[in-house]
Amino acid sequence: MKKIYALLGFILLLTACASGKENFDDMAAEDLYNVSWENLEKTKYEKAATGFEKVETDHPYSQWAVKAKLMSAYSYYKDEKYDDAILALDRFIKYHPGNKDVAYAYYLKGMCYYDQITTADKDQSDTVKAEETFKLLIALFPESKYADDARNKIRLTEDYRAGQEMKVGRYYLQDGNYLSAINRFNVVLEEYQTTIQIEEALYRQVEIYAIFGMDKYADGYYKILQNNYPNGKWTEKAGKIMKKLGKKEAKQAQKDEVKPEVKAEDVKEEKGFWSKTADFLWPFGKNEAEDKVAGDK
Repeated sequence: MKKIYALLGFILLLTACASGKENFDDMAAEDLYNVSWENLEKTKYEKAATGFEKVETDHPYSQWAVKAKLMSAYSYYKDEKYDDAILALDRFIKYHPGNKDVAYAYYLKGMCYYDQITTADKDQSDTVKAEETFKLLIALFPESKYADDARNKIRLTEDYRAGQEMKVGRYYLQDGNYLSAINRFNVVLEEYQTTIQIEEALYRQVEIYAIFGMDKYADGYYKILQNNYPNGKWTEKAGKIMKKLGKKEAKQAQKDEVKPEVKAEDVKEEKGFWSKTADFLWPFGKNEAEDKVAGDK
C-alpha cells in the first residue's frame, strides 16, 4: 500500500512539473517541498516561496516543515522581497532557537539589510540594522562558518557609515560652518578608526585648523598623517597646506627681525626730540607760527 501511495505521489509530481502548474493542495509534504525546490532552482522565486510556506502551514508536523520555513525566507530573499524574508526569518529564529541552521538565519537576515544599502549619501538605517544583526550573529555563534563573512560585512558597513559622516562634514566645510564640520570629522576619527575614511578625516583637520590659524594643531594632525600614510594623496595635500603655513611663519619672523625694539625711555627721548625740532617741522617760521596760533584764537 505504501508503494502505491508513493507511486501516486510521484505521478502527481511529474504531472505538475509537466503542466507547469502546481496543485499544492494535492501534494504530500515531501513532494511539495521537492517541487518548491525545483522552482527555486529555476529562479521561480515567488512560486518557490509559496510552495515552501504551504509545506509549513499544511504539514506543520512533518520533517519538512522546519526546513521549508527557512527555505521560504531564502526564496523571498532571492526575489528581493526583503521584508517578507525578514518576517520569515524572525519566525524561524523565534520558534527554533536551537536549530542547527539558526546561525544561518541570522546571517541571511543580516544580508537582507546589507543588500539594501545604497550609497553613503542615502539614509543609513539599513546599514545600521545590518551591522547590528551581524554583530548579534558573531556574539551568539562566534565559531560558525558565517562569522568571518559577517565580520567582513561589518567593516564594510562601518565604511558606509563613516562615509555618511564625511559627506555631511564636507557640506558644512563648504558652507563655512567649520565647527560643525570638524565635529563630523572627529566622529570618524573616534568611532571609525579602521575605515578607509580616516586618511581624509585627518587631512580635513589639518585644513580646518589651518583656516583657524591654529598651526600647532594642524601640524599635529599632519604628523599623524605622515606616520600612518606616508605616501597617501591626502598626506601630500596636507603637506602643501603646511608649506604655505611655513612660508607665512617665515615672513612673519622676517618682519619681527627688522622691527626695532622701542623702550619706554626711548619714547620719552623721541618726544623730546620732536619738541626740540618743532621749528624745523613747522611749515612756517617761529614768529609766523605764534602769530597763526594767536590768530586762530
